[in-house]
Amino acid sequence: QVQLVESGGGLVQPGGSLRLSCAASGSSLSFNLMGVMAWFRQGPGNSRELVATISSSGTANYADSVKGRFTITRDNAKNTVYLQMTSLKPEDTAVYYCHRVASGSWGQGTQVTVSS
Repeated sequence: QVQLVESGGGLVQPGGSLRLSCAASGSSLSFNLMGVMAWFRQGPGNSRELVATISSSGTANYADSVKGRFTITRDNAKNTVYLQMTSLKPEDTAVYYCHRVASGSWGQGTQVTVSS
């Protein structure tokens, strides 16, 4: 069973930046064989929504709301997926979750709050 642990959340002012990390462990597969990884978020009173995905080969896709501001990357040697967030807006406030699509695994989430 894959375990996913997110980190890097916090409080940031509008226009600021944060980098989230998601470290994977517990799988017999090499990270580059673990398939598509994704970041989701759930804001106050909202349902969980997809933010970005990245394939094993590094192909990325983004929700329209974050396109041009967020960048998803993966370091297969470190078993880690990152979400670089720039030009943050108050509406980006949410709990951000890491997800491995193939196994349905979720992390515990990390809180991002964008506020002045």
